[in-house]
Amino acid sequence: MAAELTAHQLTAQHRPTLDLALETIRTRAYWSPHPEHPKAYGENGSLGTAEGKAAFDALLGTRLDLGQPGTDGWVGGEVSPYGVELGVEYPHADLDVLLPAMRAGQKAWRDAGPELRALVCLEILGRIAARTMEFAQAVMHTSGQAFMMAFQAGGPHAQDRGMEAVAYAYAEQSRTPGTAEWTKPQGKRDPLALTKRFTPVPRGIGLVVGCNTFPTWNGYPGLFASLATGNAVLVKPHPRAVLPLALTVRVARDVLAEAGFDPNLVALTAERPGEGIAKTLATRPEIRIVDYTGSTAFGDWLEANARQAQVYTEKAGVNTVLVESTDDYKGMLANLAFSLSLYSGQMCTTPQNLLIPRDGIRTDQGHKTYDEVSAGLARAVDGLLGDDARANGLLGAIVNPDVKARLEAAAGLGEVALASREVTNPDFPDAVVRTPVIVKLDAAKPGDEAAYTSECFGPVSFAVAVDSAAHALELLRHSVREKGAMTVGAYTTDAEVEEAVQEVCLDEAAQLSLNLTGGVYVNQTAAFSDFHGSGGNPAANAALCDGAFVAGRFRVVEIRRPA
Repeated sequence: MAAELTAHQLTAQHRPTLDLALETIRTRAYWSPHPEHPKAYGENGSLGTAEGKAAFDALLGTRLDLGQPGTDGWVGGEVSPYGVELGVEYPHADLDVLLPAMRAGQKAWRDAGPELRALVCLEILGRIAARTMEFAQAVMHTSGQAFMMAFQAGGPHAQDRGMEAVAYAYAEQSRTPGTAEWTKPQGKRDPLALTKRFTPVPRGIGLVVGCNTFPTWNGYPGLFASLATGNAVLVKPHPRAVLPLALTVRVARDVLAEAGFDPNLVALTAERPGEGIAKTLATRPEIRIVDYTGSTAFGDWLEANARQAQVYTEKAGVNTVLVESTDDYKGMLANLAFSLSLYSGQMCTTPQNLLIPRDGIRTDQGHKTYDEVSAGLARAVDGLLGDDARANGLLGAIVNPDVKARLEAAAGLGEVALASREVTNPDFPDAVVRTPVIVKLDAAKPGDEAAYTSECFGPVSFAVAVDSAAHALELLRHSVREKGAMTVGAYTTDAEVEEAVQEVCLDEAAQLSLNLTGGVYVNQTAAFSDFHGSGGNPAANAALCDGAFVAGRFRVVEIRRPA
């Protein structure tokens, strides 16, 4: 069958966008081709808010048949954190049939070359972008994110991260020329002359192990990095967040087929309750790349046991903010309050430990004691979330019972500076919505150490009293080295302290945000400019996105012959 999408059409449509993406990863400037305002959708044939909700509703209770080979049954069971039973069924795969079928299309995909692969990937992203509002509903009802966050993080920001991965993949594959004429002088004898051809070749099948909280944002970088470098990609979603990635796979398969490639280059494998197929998949010889976001325990297991594969993990860490001094006390508290509240703290970048000198800090409003800073932060969070409608819009829903249990247990760890409260969501009365808890701990008390040195994922933060800025820096260094951190924040007006915290973060490879008091928050990163994670501390062995994230997904094979 002739391709419906020709290389010429793809080039005309997407090459300018690819060029802009390539330029932006070089300059690190702000750029996004995907609008992050809902009002930008619903025009020019895109799916608007109402249409997106209708498209999502039409999926409920249906069977999502992707036309994959090796389907031996159907699985489902997703229940929204907002209380809605999705009732969608997905294909369960016989791996001995599906994996060989996925490999069959790799030769043509490899031979297509880096540019055409990149353009096909951008077409996939473009089709997803046109259905952003539908995807927003799917992300909301699998992750528990509030709608606006599900729309932004699950839609344009996830699409940006996918496009960023495509740009890096193309840049790394294009670093080596396709051909070269090689001549070596031999003095009086005829020179040696060879013609050389260099071809980026894929490693094999990439496995994307999806997460519950950010299925698209965390899933797209690995998916598109592997696909753009010539690999087939098998997507294994989290059992509670299948729909967003299943829709992604369906779009990808449609585009691949229309472009004349085997749709089985991208496939989905959902699992039965309790089946735990990730371990089985990750150690199969056909799987040569693994992308994983989730718990430290399973990430460590993958790194130790998936020896046949290149493994990229984003695990857990203990994110820390040093509060030493500030020239904008009100702005600091407001910024931290938002960071602690967003999506109920269910982000791998949310601050957990706030290190505050027990003698207090200098501010533009005078000296503030440790107790005053703790109480001021509690008031800022309380003020931010005092209105239930606003609270629902920021907090979303608790994603699973484990997060709720940690939140409830945290109040018993120390003196409570801010108690968590229940919030009712009038649209979804079954949603579990809770405001953050802030617990006061003391680094001088041995019994408190176990709490603040372990990750407590969810809306839980610790205001930790420390002896001094130097003591805080010592604790920060130890925490990042032993537990890892996706983010570090610091507030200081002291040049020496600022230099010292930078040195700690450079030594321990932790991403640092200094003195944020406005509309940029420590737990948010921008594609094409900010690196998410560093790959240099225990929280993650990779960064989204840099050259190292894509370079190991392919190898360059040389064929040479006499000229």
